[in-house]
Amino acid sequence: MSNRRAAETIASEHGGANFTMTTGRYADGRLGEVFINAGHANSALDVIISDAAIAISLALQFGCPIDTIRHALKRDGQGIAASPIGAALDLVR
Repeated sequence: MSNRRAAETIASEHGGANFTMTTGRYADGRLGEVFINAGHANSALDVIISDAAIAISLALQFGCPIDTIRHALKRDGQGIAASPIGAALDLVR
């Protein structure tokens, strides 16, 4: 990814917790990186969410399509994302 790129920041809520997500895109518009932080900085949830976003970013940068990642994550009986990570990816899809 280039040093300067289009980015978007989205605030969301999942399971009663607040999250902020920033996405970075390649020049052609493809999603290339995801940063997610929980409302309580340095909490256990914030650390887990941040690490998961890094893993997703690496998968995207090494060619894994976002829909493949989304469909691999846990969902409830109605198909709704069970985790904040899944919900975040649904937002940027």
